[in-house]
Amino acid sequence: MFPIVQRRLSAAQRILLGQFIRFGVVGTFGFVVDTSVVYTLRDSLGLYGAGAAAYVVAASANWLLNRVWTFRGRGGGPAHRQWLRFLAANLAGFVLNRGTYGILVSTVALCARQPVFAVAAGSIAGLGLNFVLSRTMVFR
Repeated sequence: MFPIVQRRLSAAQRILLGQFIRFGVVGTFGFVVDTSVVYTLRDSLGLYGAGAAAYVVAASANWLLNRVWTFRGRGGGPAHRQWLRFLAANLAGFVLNRGTYGILVSTVALCARQPVFAVAAGSIAGLGLNFVLSRTMVFR
């Protein structure tokens, strides 16, 4: 981390910032997974079906990486319950994410042709809320 940032932040703030940065890195990986699944499935499932399937795959990958890296050592209980809590806690982020995606692919011709733009916009829309909910409800 940058030395000037380290001097100005408390230890708790540095931990929070580190988690947010790692969460963003994991989210970037999730974006790649999400986009790949959309492009792979869009011809067979259509853009909406591909978007729904991609969300589940990407959210599952994000949960796993957040569990082992971003929030390592936080949260407990069986992994399958934590995964379900992660999906449930991120429903609001899902609404922002896929709502943005759905609106864009149905109203913006570029996003219908190249859904990567809609996936990116949806990811950004849900990022902050997903971080807060993940940190406070899943990996506490």
